[in-house]
Amino acid sequence: MSVRDRWINLVYKAATGSRKIRLMLTPIVGLSFVFFTICFIILSFFIDSLLGLSDFLPVPVNYLISVPLLVVGLSLVFWSVVNFLKVKGTPVPFNPPPELVASGPYRYARNPMLGGLFTVMFGIGVLCQSISLVFFFTPLFILINVVELKLIEEPELEMRLGKPYIDYRKKTPMFFPGGKFRQSG
Repeated sequence: MSVRDRWINLVYKAATGSRKIRLMLTPIVGLSFVFFTICFIILSFFIDSLLGLSDFLPVPVNYLISVPLLVVGLSLVFWSVVNFLKVKGTPVPFNPPPELVASGPYRYARNPMLGGLFTVMFGIGVLCQSISLVFFFTPLFILINVVELKLIEEPELEMRLGKPYIDYRKKTPMFFPGGKFRQSG
């Protein structure tokens, strides 16, 4: 059995296992993801400083661009979390909702919470004038998440939720309405 298959099985066992284990893992995994995200942001600021990268937008323009990005991104994250909590689940793959969530923002995208987070990261990059966050670290963060979703999370969801998830994945874009990353076939 490959490392990937073992990881998929681990997520599946945790997601379908004891409530006590799921409740214990939720804050650990959730905070780890938050820490990972914050590290990306801080590292980008460090790289900007180290390389002497200067501001790339005039001060009023960065506010005009970043504020809408931050508002939209944070709203999308909040709306997504609320939809998970309504069905007694969390965004953490080890403690997911017991059923497929295809309401609220999930009607339009399979991972709207991540889409919102990506939007927030771009917004922070523009607000703080971080060239490396906007043009390197956020795209790298997106790539890492797409790979994890495709290799681990989506196969586990298919295993746990079956045909309803497969049908949902075929018709619903990964992050943004009208976006790419639909599952073919």
